Amino acid sequence: MKILTIGGTVFLGRALVEAALARGHEVTLFNRGQHNPELFPEVEKLRGNRDGDMEALKGRKWDAVIDTCGYFPRIVRQSAQLLADAVGHYTFISSISVYQNFRESWDENGPLGQIDDAEAEAAADITGANYGPLKVLCEQEVEKALPGRTLVLRPGLINGPFDPSDRFTYWPVRVAKGGKVLVPGDGTFRVEIIDVRDLAEWNIRLVEANQTGIYNTTGPAYKLTMQDLLETCKADTGSDAEFVFVPGEFLQEREVDANRVCCWYVPAEEEDYRYFCEVNCKKAQADGLTFRPLAETARDTRLWAATRPEDWTWRAGLTPEKETSLLEEWQNRG
Repeated sequence: MKILTIGGTVFLGRALVEAALARGHEVTLFNRGQHNPELFPEVEKLRGNRDGDMEALKGRKWDAVIDTCGYFPRIVRQSAQLLADAVGHYTFISSISVYQNFRESWDENGPLGQIDDAEAEAAADITGANYGPLKVLCEQEVEKALPGRTLVLRPGLINGPFDPSDRFTYWPVRVAKGGKVLVPGDGTFRVEIIDVRDLAEWNIRLVEANQTGIYNTTGPAYKLTMQDLLETCKADTGSDAEFVFVPGEFLQEREVDANRVCCWYVPAEEEDYRYFCEVNCKKAQADGLTFRPLAETARDTRLWAATRPEDWTWRAGLTPEKETSLLEEWQNRG
C-alpha cells in the first residue's frame, strides 16, 4: 500500500512509519521538517504546513493517510478536504480526552465534550480544558470530508521509547536508581497505558483491512495498578527500590502537583475522573488489539532513556533534590 503520514517523525508518528515499513508498505511523509528530519532517509518526504501550505500534496494519490497531529478543526478540515479525492482511507489519531467526563467506564458511545467552534478557533493554545473538545470537532471534520472512509483511534497514555512526555518514562528510570521512591497515593489506583509500538502496528493492520469506525485504544487487557507497575519496573533491574506512598494532599499542601508526578493519580473527590483509567476498550481488543508484556515496555523505555543527554530536563516526575526534601518532611512529620 501507499501510505501518507501527516507528521511521522515524533513518537507515535515515528512508530507508525516503522510499522508500515516493516510490513512492506510505501510511505510518504508530509511535515514541516522541524523534528528529526534525518529519520527515514529511504522514504519520500514532502515539506509544507497543513495550515495553508499543502501544495506538495496536490495532484498526488495514496491508498491511505494517517493523521497523527490534528488539533484544530479548521486545520484538520483543510487536510481532510484536500485529501478526500486523493486517498481511500483516513486515520485520525484522537484521544480518550474527547469524553465529557469519566464518571463511568465509557465505551465509544460515551458523552463527548463540547466547545463553541468560534471559541475553539480563537484559542491561542491547547489547554487541558479545550484539548478534548477540539479533538471531537476534528473527528467530525474528517468524517464530513470522507464519510464512511474514516478510522478514529482514541488512545489514552501512550508510552514506550521516544516518548517526549516522560509521564511513563520517569518510573522505570527512577525505580532502577533504587532507594526510597516517593509515590503519590497508596498504589492501589488503576493505570491504563499502551505501548506506542502496539498501537502503531495495530493501526497499520486496520489500514490494510480498510477498517473504519471509532475505537478506544488503551490497555492493558487486565487490571493494572500503580503498585503492579512499580513492582514490574523493580523486577526489571533488581534494584533495591523502596516505595514510599504519600497522600496527594500532603503534596498539594506543599504546592506539588501530584498529577505531574504520577499522571494516573486521581484524588478521591475528583468524581469527573473516577474512571479515567478504566475506559472500555473491548471493541478494539475484539478487533485484534494486543499488548506486549509491561516488563518489555519498561525495559525498552529505560534503555532508550539512557541514551538521552545526562542534563535532560524531565517533563514529569520529581527532581532528586525535591524528592529527597519531600521524603524527609514526610518521614519527620509530627
